[in-house]
Amino acid sequence: MAHRSHIALKDPQGCGRCRDRACVAFCPSGVYAWQAERLTVDYRRCIECLACPFACPSGNIVWHYPPGGYGVIYHY
Repeated sequence: MAHRSHIALKDPQGCGRCRDRACVAFCPSGVYAWQAERLTVDYRRCIECLACPFACPSGNIVWHYPPGGYGVIYHY
């Protein structure tokens, strides 16, 4: 079964015009990183805090809860 990301960029080229790179600063688990002037998204690192869509000044990040059976499970 192929895993699909619950995080996507509406316009990947749009991130190249972003000066703030707020997603990198706001994400506590390092989902977003810049490599060779390209934003990479490692959805497997996501802790589902939902900060990234609100941090992106251009609204370029689409985020959905992972489908059933996937995602972070918190134990208490």
